[in-house]
Amino acid sequence: MATTPTQDQVRRALSRVIDPELRRPITDLGMVESVEIEDGVVTVGVLLTVAGCPLKDTITADTRREVGALEGVSGVEVRLGVMTDEQRAELRARLRGGAAEPEIPFTKPGSLTRVYAVTSGKGGVGKSSVTANLAAAMAAQGLSVGVVDADIYGFSIPRMLGVERVPTQLDGMIVPPVAHGVKVISIGMFVEDKQPVIWRGPMLHRAVQQFLSDVFWGDLDVLLLDLPPGTGDVTISVAQLLPGAEILVVTTPQTAAAEVAERTGLIAVQTKQKVVGVVENMSYLPQPDGSRLEIFGSGGGLAVSRSLSTALGYEVPLLARLPLDIALREGSDAGVPVTVAADGAPAADAPAALALADVARRLGHVQRGLSGMKLTMEIGRASCRERV
Repeated sequence: MATTPTQDQVRRALSRVIDPELRRPITDLGMVESVEIEDGVVTVGVLLTVAGCPLKDTITADTRREVGALEGVSGVEVRLGVMTDEQRAELRARLRGGAAEPEIPFTKPGSLTRVYAVTSGKGGVGKSSVTANLAAAMAAQGLSVGVVDADIYGFSIPRMLGVERVPTQLDGMIVPPVAHGVKVISIGMFVEDKQPVIWRGPMLHRAVQQFLSDVFWGDLDVLLLDLPPGTGDVTISVAQLLPGAEILVVTTPQTAAAEVAERTGLIAVQTKQKVVGVVENMSYLPQPDGSRLEIFGSGGGLAVSRSLSTALGYEVPLLARLPLDIALREGSDAGVPVTVAADGAPAADAPAALALADVARRLGHVQRGLSGMKLTMEIGRASCRERV
């Protein structure tokens, strides 16, 4: 005869139910209101963060699956409720780690998040496609990844990543939607369809600041920012708000585009940021006989790489030469990045996908040093702090 599960067993099972947006167990978030067990039937009271939570069906299904798998459980009932204002305030404080006011977590001394600002000199070179595909590839490779669509006037990241939901508002905290394992925020999630954004300097700066401080990002390995083309207000704001961000330059082989891209990379001289590399997009069109048709010329990416290396005094590598690939365009339009189109892996018949997956691996798994950080070492009952 099966034994009835205990409260502890049920709560351990509930700890395996992960909130799809906050990416933490519902037991850690204070979402489990009650657990009742009677004659093998377990009734779980779950508190949603907001009424009409778009992912309530997922939470309900996951709760039934985990609790229903326990020995002695003949049925599972899920009773949904909504957090009070006080409970939401407690949750917000818990998510912020006790911080009273919003702050940018990526500038804190202990942050290990790698921040990449993806930029280009001109529009139309595929910067957003590169950003979306790199993000999806990094997430598929096991990293925790976030994307800020900071291209305020030409936002396209939501479509390219297939984001269909709006962010959840939690009393001043914004919980970003997740697509392909990537947390995404964009101004496009806050404006009406096809409505133009007509903002100037101060408003742009505040928008970027809110995306970084008011959004609950959690513990990210990598944050990618899709910047507008050129060196305007948003680029300057990102340099001020995220001085440790590294710059990734996207260009095409065309000489005119490459010359403008060089100027974009050279902003690092003034902002004291590092340029991590150059990606040349639309490099060539593969031909049936194996040859390459260089529609936009050749050498632009290499020229930018060499020029920046000379000007900055360190190597700025050409990370990839991406071919014109119809699968890359189709994936961007459909919201399924080509780097994860084959069940979470790059499509084998898409050379651009394989090249981008390799770039994602190089950028996402760079070793992080501990120089300058405080480490706590306990020896016996004593504790000391050493600066490495």
